[in-house]
Amino acid sequence: MKKLIVVVMACYALNAAAQQHEPNSYIYLYSDSVINAKRVTFRPDFTGNWQLKADSRRIPNQQVKFFSNDDGFFANTRKVSMLNQSAFAERVIEGKLNLFRDVIFNAEAFHHRYHYSTAVQPEIDQRMYYNMGYDDLKKVNYRNLKRDLADNPVSMNLLNVYRKKTNATTILFTAAGASVIAGMISFLSTGMNTTTPSIGSGFGGQTSSFKSDNFTASYLLLGAGVGLGLGGVVIHLSKTRQLEAAFESYNR
Repeated sequence: MKKLIVVVMACYALNAAAQQHEPNSYIYLYSDSVINAKRVTFRPDFTGNWQLKADSRRIPNQQVKFFSNDDGFFANTRKVSMLNQSAFAERVIEGKLNLFRDVIFNAEAFHHRYHYSTAVQPEIDQRMYYNMGYDDLKKVNYRNLKRDLADNPVSMNLLNVYRKKTNATTILFTAAGASVIAGMISFLSTGMNTTTPSIGSGFGGQTSSFKSDNFTASYLLLGAGVGLGLGGVVIHLSKTRQLEAAFESYNR
């Protein structure tokens, strides 16, 4: 019995040691080589340029495909950017399909992000990418995802909902912009129309009423534009959740 306990304890110790030394800080290069490190940092230097280091060794950003550290897992978007410049997106969903979202690093975000404060989060825009394993990133769009999610009917249904909401968002934002512009033009046109009537106060009263009606129409157009814009924002947030659900379903 004592021997069995000793064996179990030894196995537990070996497993714990293996987990302790399992690297969670490393840099994966475009050359497919891996640099393991005790600490991987991504920090601005004295000139404000962001630099990546494996322990004390500086690694040029353009050579880095992925890096992992205590703050997360990041992918270089250089090959999917128009300017071929290095920038890093953070993995937000991990599995057979990984989903990444652009992170815009700045001084304020850096201060809070790396000092573990939740007061200010890094700015995140809506450019998203995905991949499988350590493959190259692809842009998140219907054409790419339709091909890669084709073998999962549930994910495809969610993807189709995402596409419909994307189209609806585009229509709402376009209509909102047109309404706001029309309202502003109408408002300025009415305000600049200072022509006064030359005959009779009754005609002046009609002019005043006409201007009041024009102002009302301007406010209605502006209000419609704001309402359509808010509707677009709501659907935009909803479509992002549909996309995440499609990835999660595929990864089950």
